[in-house]
Amino acid sequence: MQGVNKVILIGNLGKDPEMRQLENERSKAGFTLATTDTHRDRDGKRVDYTEWHNVVSWNDGLNREVIMKYLHKGSRVYVEGQIRSRQYQDKENITRYITEIHIDQLTLLDTKPTGAMDGAVSNSAEEATPVTYAQQPEPDSLPF
Repeated sequence: MQGVNKVILIGNLGKDPEMRQLENERSKAGFTLATTDTHRDRDGKRVDYTEWHNVVSWNDGLNREVIMKYLHKGSRVYVEGQIRSRQYQDKENITRYITEIHIDQLTLLDTKPTGAMDGAVSNSAEEATPVTYAQQPEPDSLPF
């Protein structure tokens, strides 16, 4: 039986996304995503716990373009993907380990008001509809 590696996150970007060019002529778009869990402690006081996730898109298609064009610090997104851990050598030749979320599907949850003039904002149902972008699987990665 095969395992399942599926992650679903809803959160806010911690900073503007970055595009990095790699030695092998590939590039990746990435950003940090904050997810916050809230609960009450024994005294009834509200406690927030924020977890930070490194989210990346390695594909050469739509997700990278959407990330760089539409996302910015504070953007609210829904991400589906897989957890991947890897190691690399830093500039001082020290082995570092990193865990990343590789995007399969990205949905923008922010609504951008249109027709805003002199501070007036229009919020129609059409504007509130999230936009979803999904990575198409490469033919070699199909299970059949």
